[in-house]
Amino acid sequence: MTNGAKTLYVGVTNDLLRRVLEHRQGLNEGFTKKYKIHKLVYFEEGDSIVAAIDREKQIKRWRREKKLWLIETINPEWKDLSQDLFDE
Repeated sequence: MTNGAKTLYVGVTNDLLRRVLEHRQGLNEGFTKKYKIHKLVYFEEGDSIVAAIDREKQIKRWRREKKLWLIETINPEWKDLSQDLFDE
């Protein structure tokens, strides 16, 4: 997720739509509330929480440039992908 300044946040959840709404509504104190992280620009789906946590840790270790590359491979315009999820 990101904000208008392209500050990046990487996290894991078992309910993406709920989590996006929590970020938008500022329900959780901390980084995402402070930096107004409201825009979903990249996500991955999986069946295993263990694998998801491992992937989260992997991405968090990456340099910013690699994270930007990952986002831009599927979302070069940095469109808010949550809009499509809410429409389904």
